[in-house]
Amino acid sequence: MAASSIAVVDAGAGNLHSVVRALRFAAPEADIRVCQTAAQIAEAERVVLPGQGAFGDCMRQLERAGLVPVVEQAARSKPLLGVCVGLQMLFERSEEAPGVQGLGLLAGDVARFRGPSFDAASQPAGEALKVPHMGWNRVRQPAPHPLWHGIADHSYFYFVHSYYVRPAEPAQWAGQTLYGLDFTCAVAADNIFATQFHPEKSANAGLQLYRNFVHWQP
Repeated sequence: MAASSIAVVDAGAGNLHSVVRALRFAAPEADIRVCQTAAQIAEAERVVLPGQGAFGDCMRQLERAGLVPVVEQAARSKPLLGVCVGLQMLFERSEEAPGVQGLGLLAGDVARFRGPSFDAASQPAGEALKVPHMGWNRVRQPAPHPLWHGIADHSYFYFVHSYYVRPAEPAQWAGQTLYGLDFTCAVAADNIFATQFHPEKSANAGLQLYRNFVHWQP
């Protein structure tokens, strides 16, 4: 694959068309391919790991496709962007799928929204915050990062999820959102950047994040 080539990992875990379409719009000069084999992913200069649905299903599909080793290698050697469940899979485990191991590339786990903040009796208007968390929310940038270039702090991004990551290392918090609690919605570690929100559904801010990823040199 040519320079600026991007592999969008396809392990059968959901519809990738919106991710690919947004990447091609944001970076028409890049060679963007949906990849189903380890060889294709290994050849790419950059890797996007999307995920849709349940943590356990996504991990099992990645394993069945034989893509775990090449994704792990990519996360150590080239720019990798995780999206939604693609973020969650980078961690060690999830409450959604007890007994299923994540990739373990980042220390920490994945928890479900729960507690007093999501109890109808605790809300002033008597209304519980809904799970899944679905819709537009502001994202706070705790620290500068190349993938935030040109994106204002507290910009809105689009979310659809019932679970959120809990990184063990606060230094890896790259974005935070308030929804009942202040949760981590983006992480950064070396050549990894990953988001719980969907850049491909987040209008101009999401497209800018994809542009930044294409040109990122960690």
